[in-house]
Amino acid sequence: MTAHGDDSGAPLSLVTGATGYIGGRLVPELLAAGHRVRCLARSPGRLRDHPWAGRAEVVRGDVTDAASVADAMRGVDVAYYLVHALGTGDDFEATDRRAARIFGERARAAGVRRVVYLGGLTPADVPERELSPHLRSRAEVGRILLASGVPTTVLRAAVVIGSGSASFEMLRYLTERLPVMVTPSWVRTRIQPVAVRDVLRALVGSARMPADVNRAFDVGGPDVLTYRDMMVRYAAVAELPRRLILPVPMLSPGLSSHWVGLVTPVPASIARPLTESLRHEVVCREHDIARYVPDPPGHPVGFDEAVRLALQRVRDARVTTRWSSASLPGAPSDPLPTDPDWAGGSLYTDHRELTVNASREALWRVIEGIGGENGWYSFPLAWAVRGGLDRLAGGVGLRRGRRDAARLRVGDSLDFWRVEEIEPGRLLRLRAEMRLPGLAWLEMYAEPDGDGRARYRQRALFHPHGLLGQAYWWGVSPFHAVVFGGMARNIARTAAASDTTAPVA
Repeated sequence: MTAHGDDSGAPLSLVTGATGYIGGRLVPELLAAGHRVRCLARSPGRLRDHPWAGRAEVVRGDVTDAASVADAMRGVDVAYYLVHALGTGDDFEATDRRAARIFGERARAAGVRRVVYLGGLTPADVPERELSPHLRSRAEVGRILLASGVPTTVLRAAVVIGSGSASFEMLRYLTERLPVMVTPSWVRTRIQPVAVRDVLRALVGSARMPADVNRAFDVGGPDVLTYRDMMVRYAAVAELPRRLILPVPMLSPGLSSHWVGLVTPVPASIARPLTESLRHEVVCREHDIARYVPDPPGHPVGFDEAVRLALQRVRDARVTTRWSSASLPGAPSDPLPTDPDWAGGSLYTDHRELTVNASREALWRVIEGIGGENGWYSFPLAWAVRGGLDRLAGGVGLRRGRRDAARLRVGDSLDFWRVEEIEPGRLLRLRAEMRLPGLAWLEMYAEPDGDGRARYRQRALFHPHGLLGQAYWWGVSPFHAVVFGGMARNIARTAAASDTTAPVA
């Protein structure tokens, strides 16, 4: 397949919506499949933290601006339309309509070989006028692109399961935070969810469809579930106690969106169209996509496995990779640094940072020597009480101490922590092994700060497990200033006192 105006043989794909959930995950999949990629973004700076940022061309523009779309279409083989005006106001249907028309017209004028659009799965037996505005607009955009004169693939999906997807995050927060839920009647609605990796596989594969294919395809996983089923099964995969779910018919979609906004960090402007869409059953009527994008072994991915994959990053404790800019792309279901703040589940952080009147080497010696006989540099009674409580609960307490008084290595036990990562001279990451309603880490960094001084950076991170985990974090957070703040100050003082080569402040 030869690209427009390019002798490399690699197709050039235009991706709109690269700052969004699906677009940000599609780009590395296209690059891995041998495509050259151009991204159209209103704010190109929002893409700089993506692992693939240096391998894709980024141009500034907006799908409602015909001139910028025309510029972005030059030389393009396949154009991915992954934007919609959800949450932008009451006139989002008009905005979606105008943007789709511009995109289709400019794609045809540029000689684009194929347009690929990801829309929403709609019920078979409900007139379009009775659909939610969100689903109605998605369906209309698909029709506009199919009528554009450019061969178009419209993929229709219901709930996409992957960390960062708005639908999945709503499911995640509702299930994790509420052991007993009074829910709207839509929890009985049947849905056919789909794993994000299967959506991405269909998107990439659609680029190779024959020119005579111009139609919509349903994409879904192997399971048809009610929303209640999904919450129950999510709780089982996440190892939460079984949830008690009590449907209440009088909760309208409007009231439901406010309820979701209260319980979860998903904005009400996004929650409302999602909850309105759950009024109708959305189940695939065909699986014709497999004729053009064959299912490999193990696909489509089932609901339980899709949830497990979405939760895997935090369960594997790859905190730095998961919560900051990774050097390598992860799995399609992993969160990205540019996902919304409410994506990826709750991760609470206590952050401390100080300039230290000591060399970086002196600061590192204190960091690496922490624990055991040297203690934890703050409020010894609090650490002793926490260790005692842990032992009463059947945990390891503070009795394990250290293997070596001065040196640590990955895998060492350190009181009720374990060394998960160590970069000599720079980073020590400890994973908590005390009894906790969640997962916890403590990170300590020694960094240069100029003039021979060092910078000490400390992060305590907690990923709560259910409502008890939420309550635990907020219950102990008033003591963080004493425990973690005192720890940072005392480590800095100890490093300064031990370093005779430090400059005078």
